[in-house]
Amino acid sequence: MKRFWNDLTGHFRYAIYAAQSELKAEVASSYLNWIWWVLEPFCFMLIYTFVFGYAFGMREQYFPVFIFVGLTAWDFFQRNINQSVKILKSNRAIVTKVYMPKFVLLISRMMFNGYKMLISFGIVVAMLIYYQVPVSWKLIYVIPILIVMFVFTFGFMLFLMHYGVYVRDLVNVTTIVLRMMFYMTGIFYNIETKLPPKFVGPLLHFNPMALILSSLRNCILHNATPDFKWLGIWFVIGLIVSVLGVRKVYKNENSYVKVI
Repeated sequence: MKRFWNDLTGHFRYAIYAAQSELKAEVASSYLNWIWWVLEPFCFMLIYTFVFGYAFGMREQYFPVFIFVGLTAWDFFQRNINQSVKILKSNRAIVTKVYMPKFVLLISRMMFNGYKMLISFGIVVAMLIYYQVPVSWKLIYVIPILIVMFVFTFGFMLFLMHYGVYVRDLVNVTTIVLRMMFYMTGIFYNIETKLPPKFVGPLLHFNPMALILSSLRNCILHNATPDFKWLGIWFVIGLIVSVLGVRKVYKNENSYVKVI
């Protein structure tokens, strides 16, 4: 892992500049510019709140905030997973001409999507004030929860980036799996109260995003301590998957250029 650390520190500045450039490029041709980063998730929150809060009669305390927290975390995860599959092919011009540790492209992408997530969490803070949600010092638990999400997301991205070079249908498979996960993660309902008890444990423990969303909502909305046992388990799993993924990418990075 010494090579990984040296490559990370040596190319970290590039990852930052690449993320900044992509953020600027995304809004360069838009009339509303960066406002879209606020408007898009906010509009989805309004839609889900109306459909599930009024049409389907979902009853959850601070339901708009509940929805928005879920959408914010899920959107970060989904974007990174989807984009990692084809990231090497999308950056063919760079990958085929200049040597660069391939995982740097993933880190840059996570910075890009992470910046948008931070903006969404800024909206969450405004909503907490607007709905007068009582908060406590346990709000600080958001930091370790997000760290766990970053670690296992990075690990999954490494393997998807690798196999995305060789398996063309992986994009379609990933889309289907993410769609299934979306409905099993509790974006617009509370897994702990809306599902039979026999399903709650398996969903929260074996679906990392369901665990992340439940943990975020518990500490933000209910001043509760998250399940650090299972967060720790997924942190370790994420580290193991990340180490294995980095090794696989290093082992096969020379063949990527030939394939793409």
